[in-house]
Amino acid sequence: MMNRLTALFLALPLLASSAVKTDLLVSTAWLADHLKDANVRVIYVAAARTGFDANHIPGAQFLALSELAITKNGVSNEMPEVSDLQTMFQTLGVSDNTKVVVYTEGSVLPATRAFFTLDYLGHDNTALLDGGMEQWTKENRPVTKEVATVAAGKLTPKVRPQLIVSTADVQKQVAAPAANTTLLDVRTTKDFSEGGHIPTALNANWGDTLVTGSSVLKSEDALRRLYATAGVDPKKTVVTYCNSGMQATEAYFTLKYLGYDVKMYDGSLGEWNKTPGTTLAK
Repeated sequence: MMNRLTALFLALPLLASSAVKTDLLVSTAWLADHLKDANVRVIYVAAARTGFDANHIPGAQFLALSELAITKNGVSNEMPEVSDLQTMFQTLGVSDNTKVVVYTEGSVLPATRAFFTLDYLGHDNTALLDGGMEQWTKENRPVTKEVATVAAGKLTPKVRPQLIVSTADVQKQVAAPAANTTLLDVRTTKDFSEGGHIPTALNANWGDTLVTGSSVLKSEDALRRLYATAGVDPKKTVVTYCNSGMQATEAYFTLKYLGYDVKMYDGSLGEWNKTPGTTLAK
């Protein structure tokens, strides 16, 4: 009996791994082998282009974070208009059949914000470069200062408005928690407990999904343990939030990579705290 139980236990990670969407994360080795593919577009995302101008992956295009996250009604890091996003991505050479690889230098958040934006637009062929620019240069892969000229793409938005949860939706969840939905605060434990959080929310620090000192994603087993320890049920829809809708995009990416049904409260605490009648729990 013990042998059968042991065998079943050992098989569980293999069963869980079938849900992983491996195409959402590409390695530096994969990108190096596909840099010259006509349908691959590499995009460097950052607040400023200083790092991009100093050195970037050959063929990469620069995308300013300000083009992805704007201020609306006093709330920062909100989604721009679809038409503006369409024009911007087309200028970068993105078409419906383009494999987009997003990366950055330093914090992974600008890149995951770009991933979330393209997912919202319905572009199902977007991936994150595991480890970003640091991993690329660590492996002595080629870099350049030259900015490649690309032809404009033709992108057809297939918007998924359901991926962005509103404050009203969160208020309903707090007032009468739906059995199939989990609200997940992805800030640090200190911010969650001492600073306060939206009532009913669970907590799993977005930074704990990455290998210490890097932007390399941890193993599937480590990620599943992290969310299981936080009480996140993989059978439920998870709504991520943070302070302003940046950290929540990293958790959104990671959960989607693992095969979870995930959405995001883009307004996050920036909007929640401005809304009359809302409260925080500690």
